[in-house]
Amino acid sequence: MTESTEPTDLGLPRHVRACLFDLDGVITRTAVVHAAAWKQAFDEFLRRHDGDSFRPFDSGRDYDEYVDGRPRADGVRTFLASRGIHLPEGGPDDPPDAPTVHGLGNRKNDLLLHLIRTDGVEAYDGTLRYIEQARARGLRTAVVSSSANCRDVLRSIGAEHLFDVRIDGVVAAERDLPGKPAPDTFLAAARDLGVAPAEAAVFEDALAGMDAGRAGRFGHVVGVDRVGQADALRAHGADVVVTDLTELGDWA
Repeated sequence: MTESTEPTDLGLPRHVRACLFDLDGVITRTAVVHAAAWKQAFDEFLRRHDGDSFRPFDSGRDYDEYVDGRPRADGVRTFLASRGIHLPEGGPDDPPDAPTVHGLGNRKNDLLLHLIRTDGVEAYDGTLRYIEQARARGLRTAVVSSSANCRDVLRSIGAEHLFDVRIDGVVAAERDLPGKPAPDTFLAAARDLGVAPAEAAVFEDALAGMDAGRAGRFGHVVGVDRVGQADALRAHGADVVVTDLTELGDWA
């Protein structure tokens, strides 16, 4: 008997056995907080570096193109390269005022943590409900994030128990995994869940995450459009684009 090609009530192909979720922008409303922290960190640096020719970081276009979804140090390198600026690498323990890639990244992280402590973290209720429904149907779940703060954020919204596997910035560093747009962190999550990439669905809001889903040959890639970039998500590999996971299937 031929397996049905009709999607499940979760809007997924029937061969999908696991769901791999990005954190910022998919599970939590922290993408805007990340963008604000990056803007402050980069603008501080650019004012010192460029002087009268200062051109601010664009928290829309620059964030989406060069930073969103990438590991912190990669975001620093990629954005500064777009401005023709190259800094010494430094090391992960550089102070936040050090003129190095890691120093600037640590400044951004300090600003991010301050914003999170001040304003808190809000989850997308539709995503949490979708994950609960997926688990109730026997699908395995993982969170895949470039953030080193992933576990703390999940705990703050009471969602750590919803994931069988966590591949975040801490785990990626321990395993020496390159970050998105490389597919390695998603591939590691699928491997830890015991499924082939073709049996896993990727849920991402970042263009770098779309590229990772396509490069990893995953069975289904869902683009989550929170900022009006549906066409770009499709161009970067999304099989389907939604503004919220409640739009997938008829489970809701």
